[in-house]
Amino acid sequence: MTNNDILRSIRYTFNFDDSKMIAIFGQADHPVSRQQISDWLKKDDDPAYQECSDNLLAIFLNGLIIEKRGKKEMPHPEPEKRLSNNIIKRAKPVKPQPEPETRLTNNIVFMKLKIALNLKADDVLAIMDQAEFGMSKHELSAFFRKPGHKHYRECKDQILRNFLKGLQRKYRPAPD
Repeated sequence: MTNNDILRSIRYTFNFDDSKMIAIFGQADHPVSRQQISDWLKKDDDPAYQECSDNLLAIFLNGLIIEKRGKKEMPHPEPEKRLSNNIIKRAKPVKPQPEPETRLTNNIVFMKLKIALNLKADDVLAIMDQAEFGMSKHELSAFFRKPGHKHYRECKDQILRNFLKGLQRKYRPAPD
């Protein structure tokens, strides 16, 4: 699967228009134009087609995480400051944006979508079932391990494609 295929699938599944796509990139502090979005979403054989790089897809997925779950706050906010009887409450500090990956794998894309949608293992398995693609919890957990781990398993295109298909069936059901 190409990054453009993934971007197209996410856009269709959640019915994002150009403005929403631009806003999601903006959540990750990366401005893009309507023309760029349009060029990434064109079919491969269109002369105006532009390839979406790993870095750009990572930025989009980071923006999607922020859009769906909000910005991540620091784990230990600074304590309240007291000035005599008045209490000054400080806003919770926000963590800086994570650096987007320069090289994406299907495993990273899968993980970022799982995080963005706040899915647990059972939720992912139910989504895979909607795409008529069954797997066990053990098989699933292998995709979310670090690459050096002995039980790590590479996520092939077929698995990511079926996950995206299941998401589509869950979040954009066919009209009756």
